[in-house]
Amino acid sequence: MRIGELADITGASPRALRNYEREGLIASERAANGYRVYEARTAVRVRNIRHLLAAGLTLADVQCFTPCLDGDMTTTLPSPEGLRIARERLAVIDERIAAQLEARNRLARALDAVSALSS
Repeated sequence: MRIGELADITGASPRALRNYEREGLIASERAANGYRVYEARTAVRVRNIRHLLAAGLTLADVQCFTPCLDGDMTTTLPSPEGLRIARERLAVIDERIAAQLEARNRLARALDAVSALSS
């Protein structure tokens, strides 16, 4: 199938698919006209990549999961390495949330102070 078809059935943009290919996560052949042609099973791999990205992992993180991208990742236990990467990513996300919450609280306090002065 061509890149547009793969994009349609997986919900990934053609740009994302080209990026996944650059990262070595998916592969294509080139047709005589230069178009990328993907095997039908690539759709499963792309859906799994998108599943991992939606869970908060990065493309670099997804590299660790390459051996299991062709199966049903939603029902298979991740490897110890996969769990380690997921836990590390969760810690990074938690740190970002804490930083954003602190910034939000500082802004709220500043607005409260301005409101008290204008009352």
